[in-house]
Amino acid sequence: MLGQTLKERYKLTRILGAGGFGQTYLAIDIQQSNRPQYVVKQLRPASQDKTFLAVARRLFDTESKTLEKLGNHAQIPNSIDFFEEDNEFYLVQEYIDGHSLEDEIKQVGKFSEAQAIALLKDTLPVLSFIHDNHVVHRDLKPDNLIRRRSTDEIVLIDFGAVKEIRTHLITGERTGLTIGIGTQGYTPSEQLSGKPRYSSDIYALGMTVINAVTGKSPTELPESLGSLEPQWRDYAEVSPGLALLLDRMTRRYSHQRYSSVDDVLHDLGRL
Repeated sequence: MLGQTLKERYKLTRILGAGGFGQTYLAIDIQQSNRPQYVVKQLRPASQDKTFLAVARRLFDTESKTLEKLGNHAQIPNSIDFFEEDNEFYLVQEYIDGHSLEDEIKQVGKFSEAQAIALLKDTLPVLSFIHDNHVVHRDLKPDNLIRRRSTDEIVLIDFGAVKEIRTHLITGERTGLTIGIGTQGYTPSEQLSGKPRYSSDIYALGMTVINAVTGKSPTELPESLGSLEPQWRDYAEVSPGLALLLDRMTRRYSHQRYSSVDDVLHDLGRL
């Protein structure tokens, strides 16, 4: 598809990612004089059955409108367009010019406590906005946090809602869609069993910050034999206060974690 123009508007210029049921492209808008760049996500149905497509179409429309509403926040990519062409579905979103937190951690090495707190202060408010709109991100990790080049702020990308659409297009089933959405090490047990909640995102952000202060991915960290929680403190240089906050963010069981972003911000403000 590279080089093709969708909707007589979006010319596909580069592949950003690929999967069995769709690809992600960088595109230019040829209908605008300044030729802005966008991210185009292709979602290809597994079946052309009319009933299958009708249900998939409804889900695509609902979730696309959710992403459109979330895109009103400065730290979430704007939703530019969503459409269907030749029985394939496309999401068009703002392209964020910057680098991922994953690349930043590799370059910087271990974050200092000040850098870790700054990351929390930059990310928690946008997470609060998402939760206020009754959405759980479900795939928060360093690779999905982009530091925008022009403002240096963190932008949250790749919502689980897009993966949910893709899962439906593969299976045709609405039930159990949350299973398998997430990334090993950043996804808590309740989300793996198909029951994500707001504290699941808090867990993922906590593991992201632990990754930053230790320089190690969650899968590289040993686990406590008793609680099966990550044993990370020996690899980081942070105060007892921040360590306690991160530990509470990443408790194995959701009822032991912070239940809301506001609670995390309250304790963060006391450090």
